[in-house]
Amino acid sequence: MKPIRLLSGFFTVGVWTLASRILGFVRDAMILAFLGTGPLYEAYVVAFRLPNMFRRFFAEGAFNMAFVPLFSKKLEGDEDARRFAEDAFSGLATVLIVLTLIAMAAMPWLILALASGFKGQEQFGLSVEFGRIAFPYILFISLAALLSGVLNATGRFAAAAAAPVLLNVILVTAMTVAAGLGADVARALIWAIPFAGVAQMALVWHAAARAGFRLRLRVPQMTPDLKRLVIIAIPAALAGGVVQVNLLVGQQVASFFDRAVGWLYAADRLYQLPLGVVGIAIGIVLLPDLSRRLKAQDDAGARHALSRAGEASLALTIPSAVALVVIPLPLVSVLFERGATTADDSAAIAVAVAIYGLGLPAFVLQKILQPLYFAREDTRRPFHYAVVAMVINAVLAIGLAFALGPVMGWIGPAIATSAAGWAMVWLLRRGARPMGDVAQFDARFRSRIWRIVAASLAMGVVLWIANALLGPVLGMAYWRYLGLLALVLIGLVSYGLFGQAMGAFRLAEFKANLRGR
Repeated sequence: MKPIRLLSGFFTVGVWTLASRILGFVRDAMILAFLGTGPLYEAYVVAFRLPNMFRRFFAEGAFNMAFVPLFSKKLEGDEDARRFAEDAFSGLATVLIVLTLIAMAAMPWLILALASGFKGQEQFGLSVEFGRIAFPYILFISLAALLSGVLNATGRFAAAAAAPVLLNVILVTAMTVAAGLGADVARALIWAIPFAGVAQMALVWHAAARAGFRLRLRVPQMTPDLKRLVIIAIPAALAGGVVQVNLLVGQQVASFFDRAVGWLYAADRLYQLPLGVVGIAIGIVLLPDLSRRLKAQDDAGARHALSRAGEASLALTIPSAVALVVIPLPLVSVLFERGATTADDSAAIAVAVAIYGLGLPAFVLQKILQPLYFAREDTRRPFHYAVVAMVINAVLAIGLAFALGPVMGWIGPAIATSAAGWAMVWLLRRGARPMGDVAQFDARFRSRIWRIVAASLAMGVVLWIANALLGPVLGMAYWRYLGLLALVLIGLVSYGLFGQAMGAFRLAEFKANLRGR
């Protein structure tokens, strides 16, 4: 078996994801500057979240988690992997076309399901209009996600990881041109979304064709392989649906509080940077690697891959979480506070960022632990665990919204999301025990994780002091950018020094892994 270079693939995906997220910050900062956090912004949030919610339900969450292990195993054998991929591609396209037509007709009811607090307000009509324009994005981005799964399974990560960059480039360009021409920026932004989906799909389709997988649409047939894929994907789809119910509950609660939908979405964008760069990247690379190793009965290699993935991702995630908790306000105010976005908006978003930061390690651990199940084609147990997490999320979000009152009740969804994330991690770890040693982190991981935590906390103290000293600079119009850069550099250097001194990691090991040794 020719193994995927795990950390090399991880850094390839991570670097492209980092580029996408940086451009995403530019995009979000521009949107907030042009639209503020009022009705136009809230309508954009709901409209854009709608196709993304279904995308995670059908493609990235459910379909790909079932498709990638089956496709990876076919690549290792003598079976027709291209034919299987083409059947899956055609079947998914058929379902998505039908879904898109239904959603376009039922958009008012979908908006009520997502944000019933908008009813009777300006946001409702805008959300329906924007939703109908943006929803076809799901067709193109979901097919792009399947093509990305094909590329990832063959060890080609760059094109799939680079595709999201196109979305941000197109949206930023659309807003810039609209503003320059004096046109409606909000509608230019919304119309750019489906066009960005077409561009992303075209990029990964071309990359897959160059890799020998030129997939074509044809009349779908329920072959035995496709039937098995559907059987495996249904529980994963239900699990994905549970995750989306969590988002729905949070947004429903937030829609009853003025500007809360926008605040929580902006906070979500900030903590998604480390989650995307680390957690999603390691999950994308780990799943096909584990699938191959388990098929080859390489239990020792599978355990090593799991442990190194966990070690590398948490070495980057835990300090990020500490930074989000310690310095949320400088991060938010420098990145988002301009134009129509006020200091009050920054203060509210910063509270949500700190709460999400507490849950960040849990969100990353889920990405590491779930491949243990999906690589075995086990999607049922993750679904059961997701249902439990959903109940916890719903009870906390709704309960806290009432308990904390009209002033602070809007943070209930953020607290519920982080708590449910940790509950899901506990369930995944507990459920993996019968898998034996292959599902357990090795001695090196267990030794280093506490050192990573200690180094991160030490960095947090340094950041807290530096933030107090740089406070005046961070309040200045232009100097605040240099102030934030100084804070980031202080955090990076201090964590690097503490980590090396405490034995949390060795930079030489990262370099060796990148060279494939």
